[in-house]
Amino acid sequence: MNDAKTKAGGNWLAILTMMFLYGMISFVTNLAAPMGNVWKYQPGIEGSNMLGMMGNMMNFLAYLFMGIPAGKMLAKCGFKTTALAGIATGFAGVGVQFLSGKVPGAADGSMIVPFCVYLSGAFIAGFSMCMLNMVVNPMLNLLGGGGNRGNQLNLIGTTFNSVTGTATPVLIGALIGEVSKSTQIADVNLVLYIALGVFAAAFAVLAFMPIPNPESGSASEDIPVLAPLRFRHCLFGVIGIFMYVGIEIGIPGTMNLWLAAQDGPLVKAGVKNAATIAGMVAGTYWFLMLIGRTVGAFIGGKVSSRMLMTVTTATAICFITAGVFIPHSTTAAMPVFTGKGFELAQVPLTAILFALCGLCTSIMWPSTFNLATEKLGKYTAAASGLFMVMVVGGGVLPLVQNFIADKAGYMVSYAIPVAALAYLLVYAAFLSRPVTTAED
Repeated sequence: MNDAKTKAGGNWLAILTMMFLYGMISFVTNLAAPMGNVWKYQPGIEGSNMLGMMGNMMNFLAYLFMGIPAGKMLAKCGFKTTALAGIATGFAGVGVQFLSGKVPGAADGSMIVPFCVYLSGAFIAGFSMCMLNMVVNPMLNLLGGGGNRGNQLNLIGTTFNSVTGTATPVLIGALIGEVSKSTQIADVNLVLYIALGVFAAAFAVLAFMPIPNPESGSASEDIPVLAPLRFRHCLFGVIGIFMYVGIEIGIPGTMNLWLAAQDGPLVKAGVKNAATIAGMVAGTYWFLMLIGRTVGAFIGGKVSSRMLMTVTTATAICFITAGVFIPHSTTAAMPVFTGKGFELAQVPLTAILFALCGLCTSIMWPSTFNLATEKLGKYTAAASGLFMVMVVGGGVLPLVQNFIADKAGYMVSYAIPVAALAYLLVYAAFLSRPVTTAED
């Protein structure tokens, strides 16, 4: 009994470290969209929303290359080594992003070379996020001793993930105030210092912390990577994950760019610190995801994943459609953090409706996972690896959305998340029921 207590007491620092890493996944991932607000106005880039989202694209593109290798590394090297490798890679990725602000531009003032350095840093950071995603959930479960305690730690970690995801756009918005050609990437160095500090501290703690690996048990059958795709509900579910992550990132990311733009509704209305307000509204989306996850944890045992998905996707489609067609002159008051405190600001009702989609997207990842892996049996682990690969949708769909925003306008670009939501609605209602299973 005393040994068990000692072990539990000795794990608290490792648990706290995993919580911070859980938060860093969303913190670093959510850097891309608000930093894109700065990069899009740099000389040589000048106002391109698509290029502004390229950092986000590079971050998620890494999942395409690292999803399967990260799973194999976890199986071969264990939790501790994989976590340390992920932390070190994250430190390097954020470090390169920091250095991009130090690289001189071309003689004509073009910032394309520093921008390319930044993109390489975002790509490296994406490798880290993929590795940490693979290790944090099972590691928290292990440190908690499995069962209800392990699940509880994961729920707390998810909450911390949402809190930091909320904080990132708010903090960057407060730092840069209003975006213009004079805004420098160095203006957001405080956020990068925070990320570097957490990665360094986490590495130091884990390096000296004994972290056991779970008992492997009997050797499992070697399942081919693509084997789960022969099950229809899994195939369409894997596509669904691609769609979901694109929705989750595209809605607030594009909204942030729209609200902070020099030709956007806030600047046109004469609002000062447009980027600050834009970051706060985008942060509200992530905060509402936190609320949705909390509510989902309570009702998940009573309402099926299929029903949750059907209702939330339909609701999100309604929110976006209404937001697109409501005049941008129609505003409502919401509290925003200005860097000095909170005050009420008038923001387009469209933005509030887009932010409300966070309530809907909050349950889509676990619901899609549950539906796609239903009755997969021994193929579940392989399907999980495919899911990690398809996180690349968080880079591809927002990039396409902002290409459309450049060509046809921000509101037209929201046809992309609406189409993706329509796919998930059809999947939940009609395509998610297993036709064949691993037991057949």
